[in-house]
Amino acid sequence: MSFILIAAAIGLAAQATAPVVPATPPAAPLSQENKALVRCSAAFALVSFGQESGNAEAQKWPATDPRGREFFVRALAQVMDETGLQRDAVAGLVQAEAQRLLDEAQVDAVMPACLTMLEASGV
Repeated sequence: MSFILIAAAIGLAAQATAPVVPATPPAAPLSQENKALVRCSAAFALVSFGQESGNAEAQKWPATDPRGREFFVRALAQVMDETGLQRDAVAGLVQAEAQRLLDEAQVDAVMPACLTMLEASGV
């Protein structure tokens, strides 16, 4: 799964006027850990996209690449393994979560926990 493509898709989705279509339900319910992995993957993608675009809000966070990118890849592979979802379904979950984070202005609220999760991941 291309982090840059997902980040670009998330950025485009944030600009779109049409609502994001919910992803297909997972074969197994998402655990709290899987939900956190999706949330932090979405947050890292949004911050990375913002940093690459020169967004001042995104610049206040530590650089997300390359560690955030590696976290994104590993986290979503784990979600696929644990839920049985395919790449496109997981990408849909991340896109929907990114849209929710943007709509509810929650990126800044989740980033501290996501940075802690990144540190704990050993990436």
